[in-house]
This record gives sequence, structure tokens and C-alpha cells, in this order.
Amino acid sequence: MDKLDAMAIFVAVVQDGGFSAAARRLGVSAPVVTRAVSELEAAMNVRLLVRTTRVVKVTEVGERYAQDCRRVLGELQDIEQVASGSHGAVKGKLVVSASVMFGRLRLNEVVLDYLRQYPETEVECRFLDRNVNLLNEDVDVAIRIGDLPDASFHATPLMTVRRVACASPDYLQRHGTPKSPKDLEKHTLVAALGVEPGAEWKFRAGSGVDAATVAVPVRARLSTNSNDHAIAAASDGLGITRVLSYMVEAQLASGELVEVLAKHSPPPVPVQALQHQGLRASRKVRAFIDLAVEHLRR
Repeated sequence: MDKLDAMAIFVAVVQDGGFSAAARRLGVSAPVVTRAVSELEAAMNVRLLVRTTRVVKVTEVGERYAQDCRRVLGELQDIEQVASGSHGAVKGKLVVSASVMFGRLRLNEVVLDYLRQYPETEVECRFLDRNVNLLNEDVDVAIRIGDLPDASFHATPLMTVRRVACASPDYLQRHGTPKSPKDLEKHTLVAALGVEPGAEWKFRAGSGVDAATVAVPVRARLSTNSNDHAIAAASDGLGITRVLSYMVEAQLASGELVEVLAKHSPPPVPVQALQHQGLRASRKVRAFIDLAVEHLRR
């Protein structure tokens, strides 16, 4: 079998999580898929997949090889576009992932502008409050908030956001405004688990090189995995919540919510666009990230 065809089949098996699913999507028989993967493993003398009666798992070597295959196949597509004279066109389906609120509040305007500028494209948005696997879930661009422990993907910085503690003016009038992080122990707290999943909120005491971290135990009156719910509860006067700045920008601007302990805020959190094809990403991916940089950095 042609090596490039075998690589494409292997990538499909990894993405779909099995031989039968990959065969159905590619329109070939299951034995063809099995033979393609076996030929690759035999040629390199490595195990790419671990097969059991119930599931197919990718080995560590297989994970890296699948990423390399996608890069090579993407570069081949670029080469063919150049040869056919269509390299200047941005076209095709783009799959984008982000958290639910970031997608709604920040990324939607980027997506709409992208579709207006490039009429030969289509976009599938997967707004989920979990980190997707770009390779296995066939995602072109993923927006991640926070530091990235995995450096295997190419990341483009887009913006930064802050953790913001806030409450309604009515609540602060009734219970007072905290002056230091320790004062939160006397207040009603609303925990947004999607932003602060732990049992404590961390603040900064001091400034510059002398700044220290202060951890405040969170005994929340209300805990919720919905950021919208936490913000609504705080707006309704239940207590103090802490979310990311972009989530409450409108409420802070209107006065519906008031930020507290601003001088004790921890360092800003980076927002980055991840792609698995690096600097050789397809034109549709590069065009989207360029547009996201233009919108979000300003």
C-alpha cells in the first residue's frame, strides 16, 4: 500500500478510536485499515496501537507518529494547492474549540468575521468546558486559557485575562467591602468551579519581587460548575464570587457588579490558540489565528 495512504488511514484510526469506525468514514473495508496499520508497524518495527477486544489505544510512539503524519499530510495538501494555483484561496472546513463562555463572549465575533471574509469556508464550533484532544478529536484550533503544561503543540498568544473577585453593590452595602483576602472568611462566597476548582482562592500580597501568595480557604455557600450561574448569584446579592475578567466585563462596566480586592489579584492568565501543525499549518488555520490575534489583542 502507498505510504501516504497508509498514514492517512492510521490518522483516521487514531481520530475515530477504532478500525471499524475509520473504515466506515473512509469508505473502505476493515481489513484494508488493519493491513495499512500493520504495514506501517512492520516497516518501522514499532507498536503504534494496542488492540484489545474492546478498545484500540494509541501508544506513546503512535501518538507522536500520528502528529507527524498529520503535519506531513497537511504540507502535502499545501504543495498540491500551490501546484494547482489555488494556494491563495482560504477554503474548507475549520473545527474550532473553546470554553463555552469564551466562545460566546469573545470567539463568536472572530468566527463571524472569518466567515464573512472567506466565503469558501465553513466553521464547526465546539464550545465545551473541557480540554479537547486536538489530534484524536480532529480539532484544527483550540483556545486554551491558562499555562500550557504540554508543549507538543504550537501556541499563539492572543490576550491575557485576570481572576476577578466581585459582588453586587447591594451585597457590599449590607456586608461591607473586604479590605484584605483574609476578610473573605467573614463573607458569603459563591464558588465558580469551572474557574476555581480547588478548595482555596489564591491572592497576591505585596508587589514586585517581594510579592507573596496568600491562600484563602473557600467555604462556599453556593458551589456551581456553571460560570453563568455563579455570576447570576453574585449579581442577585448572594455573595462574592471569583471568575475571569472577560466573563463579567459587561456587569462591571454597568455597575451590576463591583470588583473587590483588585490590588491583591494574582498575575494575569494567558489565552492562547493551539494548533498541531505548527508553522506549516494550512491557510484556513493561519487565516483564522491571524484574525483572532487582530480581534482579541486589541
